[in-house]
Amino acid sequence: MLRLLLTPLRWRYRQKNGVQGTEPRKEIPNKVLLGLARDMIREGHTATISVKGYSMRPFLEHCRDRVILDAPVDLKEGDAVLAEIAPGHYVLHRIVRLDGEEVTLMGDGNVAGTEHCRWTDVAGRVTHYLRPNRTLLASDAKLQRRIRMWRRLLPVRRYLLFIYKALI
Repeated sequence: MLRLLLTPLRWRYRQKNGVQGTEPRKEIPNKVLLGLARDMIREGHTATISVKGYSMRPFLEHCRDRVILDAPVDLKEGDAVLAEIAPGHYVLHRIVRLDGEEVTLMGDGNVAGTEHCRWTDVAGRVTHYLRPNRTLLASDAKLQRRIRMWRRLLPVRRYLLFIYKALI
């Protein structure tokens, strides 16, 4: 019932933010594409990848946003990184804790559960968020404040994400 009532708002949001329709897309498996991106970053290049999945909501949206990745230098808590958490299994999540060589990751759209990897398994750090109508620097002060606030809202994140999903 709530989704039906919010249909006009969802339609307006999609038009404003450039959410794509459901046209078919040619996709390369993550294991292959992200492995190539990791290799390019190690050679000194940047890589631009499309976001797949909903684990980084509300900051990154599935099939709408892209990110530019650069070398993972000077990592700190709050940085979004591409990391290989198991052989051939990559995630684009935010760093929640650094303990020596151990890196703990969690997606913005996750309400529980973390991933762990080593510092050397981090393939790249997000430097830019590319949206259909604008580009945001990952170091933007306003964005960083929103990210810090979102991290503090972890106890009620489940309810906020429910409302967010109903609007989209």
